[in-house]
Amino acid sequence: MMDTTALRRAYDEQLRTDAETPSALSVTTLGPLRLVTFSGGRGFITYQDLGGADAGEIERLVAEALAHYEADGAVVKVEWKTRGHDRAPGLHDALIARGFEPEDPESVMIGEAASLVADIPLPDGVTVRKVEDERDVRAMCAMQDRVFGGQVSVEYADAILSRLARGDGMELWVAEHDGEIVSAGRLEPVAGTDFAGIWGGATLEKWRGKGIYRALTSARARSALALGKRFMHSDSTEFSRPILERSGLVKVSTTTPYVWRR
Repeated sequence: MMDTTALRRAYDEQLRTDAETPSALSVTTLGPLRLVTFSGGRGFITYQDLGGADAGEIERLVAEALAHYEADGAVVKVEWKTRGHDRAPGLHDALIARGFEPEDPESVMIGEAASLVADIPLPDGVTVRKVEDERDVRAMCAMQDRVFGGQVSVEYADAILSRLARGDGMELWVAEHDGEIVSAGRLEPVAGTDFAGIWGGATLEKWRGKGIYRALTSARARSALALGKRFMHSDSTEFSRPILERSGLVKVSTTTPYVWRR
């Protein structure tokens, strides 16, 4: 196993580049920042590092980045993705001053894909499979929306279906029981790197604690290995982090999204 420092270095070098946003409609650079626009009116701000900027320079970058999105009336929401290990003096205050609101922090988890592969017994009648059919995809997205506490979003499902049509490598995996999707998640192989990401993990409350999420994660890890990926990464909530830790992934940093809404 690599140590935490080496894993974090691999994360910074391989993932905090164009590889982080394969489904971007457009990318504009602003100093060290990458200003990304996705379908559905979503903006996303990321960077490999802030280049040693001081608080005054960071305040200017925040203002200019927001102005970029304010000028595009189609963008209704912008996320600035921060990482806990970055040197970013004054960033929190600058974001708050411009109307960004912090959401819950998550753990950046990384580890060997092979460590996630296991034969997990499933409850009677539960099966795991990859889905591509529109009906399955819309049912999966609706379940995730409900688990994450939001309203069912047609736009989210449309964006996922659009990505499938582009064939950017994303895979959708679900667990189901009697035709009902009870757990789901994406596999995101990152082109040109040793990584694949596991994202969007969601399980209906009454099905939690039964090994279903671990089985779904194992299935995605097997697929990643078949694609030649060595490492898995995920931004994990406190629900999924312990599961990934038990499988051998380690916390290398934290990430906190700051969100601006028009």
